Amino acid sequence: MKIFCVGRNYAEHAKELLNDVPTEPVIFMKPQTALLTDHKAFYYPNFSTDIHYECELVLRICKNGKAISEKFASSYYDAITLGIDFTARDLQQKQKEKGLPWEIAKAFDMSAVLGTWKTITNEEKKSSFQFQLYKNNQQVQHGDTKDLLFSFEKIIAYVSQYFTLNMGDIIYTGTPKGVGPVAIGDKLHANLFDEELLRFEVK
Repeated sequence: MKIFCVGRNYAEHAKELLNDVPTEPVIFMKPQTALLTDHKAFYYPNFSTDIHYECELVLRICKNGKAISEKFASSYYDAITLGIDFTARDLQQKQKEKGLPWEIAKAFDMSAVLGTWKTITNEEKKSSFQFQLYKNNQQVQHGDTKDLLFSFEKIIAYVSQYFTLNMGDIIYTGTPKGVGPVAIGDKLHANLFDEELLRFEVK
């Protein structure tokens, strides 16, 4: 199983981090050891003092494909959920300043929180998806797929140019504006429309 992530896929998020708005998808990967499932607690790592949440819609790939055409891409995912792409912002900044890769800031253990999967129909895929993240019951992020720079289909087509997609692979599709830090004791939950798909605590 592979975990793909899309960076800077909402223009306002790119701007809030003072990044250029990309003209093609920004792709990075996380190892399987990054997954945190079943609403288990996230344990704050000892190598960072500035861990940020980034809530994202996540797609589940349902069949194998390579060099997928965008017009057929919607048939390659069958479920959606919400996840958190945790980022060690202090480590990321140090790596960026040195021109080095960001894996230690993005791909560490438990950095890919994954909620409960929700099967979606072909008809539902044609509509936009809205989601919200709450920290200690206060809304901190709101996303709507109509604001995506690159659609789900464009992401799948783009990724599959470089990597064969296999059944069970997952794609984090990018975070909207409103990212911020977490602290020990914080409780987070995320809803797709009004349905809660993700809930966990920081310990």
